[in-house]
Amino acid sequence: MIGKLSGTLDSLEAGQALIDVSGVGYVVRVPTGFVGLLPQGARVTLFIHTAVREDAIDLYGFTSMEELGFFKLLMGVSGVGPKTALGIMSVADVLSLKRAIAKGDAAALTSTFGIGKKSAERLVVELRDKIKLLPDTTPEATSDADVIEALQGLGYSATESRKALRDISPTLVGTRERLAAALRNLGTNTTA
Repeated sequence: MIGKLSGTLDSLEAGQALIDVSGVGYVVRVPTGFVGLLPQGARVTLFIHTAVREDAIDLYGFTSMEELGFFKLLMGVSGVGPKTALGIMSVADVLSLKRAIAKGDAAALTSTFGIGKKSAERLVVELRDKIKLLPDTTPEATSDADVIEALQGLGYSATESRKALRDISPTLVGTRERLAAALRNLGTNTTA
């Protein structure tokens, strides 16, 4: 089983990366937020979940152990396989998803293809108690999903929005403050 890959990013398309590790190219499925973050030829390390099926071996890659752990937690829910879990993780960053689940916000998960209202509610019910045990899920903290939604309403893509949020100081916790900082990162002048 493959647990980690370190190599050169040969190509990156929506949903998958080709990683060259000493002359061997590995196709790794990645969250769509990963696209656009790294240039071709960049050195990359991904933590891997290997999914073995009867007809294929699929690799799912994440930039941190926290992301990989959350991916596995999602797959622990009945009816959620690796492709669905990866789709959920493509909606927003892990911290925002954890906060949405901890708050019982099933609507934040329904924008994933294949996740309807009932499936999202099942995810929340099955994971809410497990998520509350994880760090960084305080109810007073803002949900970046709200900021991403606002930025998308202004015409920015989800990828651009997530990238702008990654550069924001963690000391900014209010939705309004994080939105203003994200807009500044995107090069837009705004008055908060």
